[in-house]
Amino acid sequence: MTETVDLIVIGAGMAGVNAAKKAARAGWSVAIVDELPYGGTCALRGCDPKKMLRAGAEAVDAARLLSGKGVAGETRIDWPALMKHKESFTNPVPENMEDGLKKAGVQTLHGSAGFTAADRIEIEGHGEITFGHALIATGAKSSPLDFPGAECLIDSTDFLNLPELPKRIIFVGGGYISFEFAHIAVRAGAEVTILDHGARQLKMFDPDLVDMLLERSRAAGIEIISGATPEKIEDAGKAQRIFYSKNGNTHVKEADLVVHGAGRVPAVDGLDLNAAGIDTDNGGVKVTPWLQSTSNPRVYAAGDAAASPGKPLTPVAVFEGKIATSNMLKGKQIEPDYTGVPSVVFTIPELARVGMLEEEARETGDVEVSFTDTSGWFSQKRLGETHAGAKIISDTEGKILGAHMFGPDYAELINIFSLAIKLGLTVDQIKMMPAAYPTGASDIGSML
Repeated sequence: MTETVDLIVIGAGMAGVNAAKKAARAGWSVAIVDELPYGGTCALRGCDPKKMLRAGAEAVDAARLLSGKGVAGETRIDWPALMKHKESFTNPVPENMEDGLKKAGVQTLHGSAGFTAADRIEIEGHGEITFGHALIATGAKSSPLDFPGAECLIDSTDFLNLPELPKRIIFVGGGYISFEFAHIAVRAGAEVTILDHGARQLKMFDPDLVDMLLERSRAAGIEIISGATPEKIEDAGKAQRIFYSKNGNTHVKEADLVVHGAGRVPAVDGLDLNAAGIDTDNGGVKVTPWLQSTSNPRVYAAGDAAASPGKPLTPVAVFEGKIATSNMLKGKQIEPDYTGVPSVVFTIPELARVGMLEEEARETGDVEVSFTDTSGWFSQKRLGETHAGAKIISDTEGKILGAHMFGPDYAELINIFSLAIKLGLTVDQIKMMPAAYPTGASDIGSML
């Protein structure tokens, strides 16, 4: 006999878990399924474990910056011990996540899932479920790479579980993953290279501040090769050789490990969406502005699996999951508000943005741009940091349109500008904020 539920959630990451709990607490019968351990990319294979490893890299970097300035002695990373530190957070996550779902009244299932009809789904090891609604929240996976030997690359999940760190590492791609992991690996003693097909790295961030990051990355020992197109990877004994073209010539580099950092795509290809009549757009579920499938009204999507205007960020996935569930429960057509969502590349130091890029803002009309090199400020000098800057963009009435920052603790500072954009605050209003001194926030007035 086929089981029937009000809602089946596919994917036990942050979007799916929050949605499932919300629906169950509203009285719906809810089941959630994932073929991977519960917790999703952020808690298990991305944001959180990455930041656990980054803590070690930050400590090493801080000691090196202050060497000769009152700090003496060698500080180094013990990779296996750092990995155990990371696992102290990640290991309990799946069980804790599942226990929380069960307490909320959600049926928890494990295994692969695939649609068999517009209102039915087959769960591996469980059988068929008929649903009133379905939420697809399966996240993203590494983009496929099409060159010989591409199967030799490890992905970000593999990197975060390396028992030992190889000596020579090449990252393919010039985005978040490559830069964040490269900054960890180089502080852990690896020889690190980033190969990027494009001429410009981290295109979603302010180019002036990206230039600062590139300088800081190279100063830390990271080799960055732009305009490099991988051609093939070959085994070289215990190592690997990667051949790449640049300026019409073929070059070769040898490494002990090659890591995929060339972007991610929605992880929906194993769901048999066609069987349920679910259309896709750019690889994700094609949705209305209120996150409902354009072709199957029973189905919604949230997070990286949805072809929505939202950025592929955990906070976006969470509020999309909640809004999609609210729309199902109440029969509403509420649209997510993506205003003021910040984004950070957790290099050392970090690169952050919220709101419009300068080029986007100038397309709207006259704007004021305040660009400040903050590397000589007290906030950086006390740490020994050599590179930092901020660019604040406002309209002619002083309303904040965008904020872009590169420097220590700027991932926290960007949240103030996120709130300013969300609430429509002006430069003068922000300057009225009395900040504790000396803190990073006390620098804001001088940035505006």
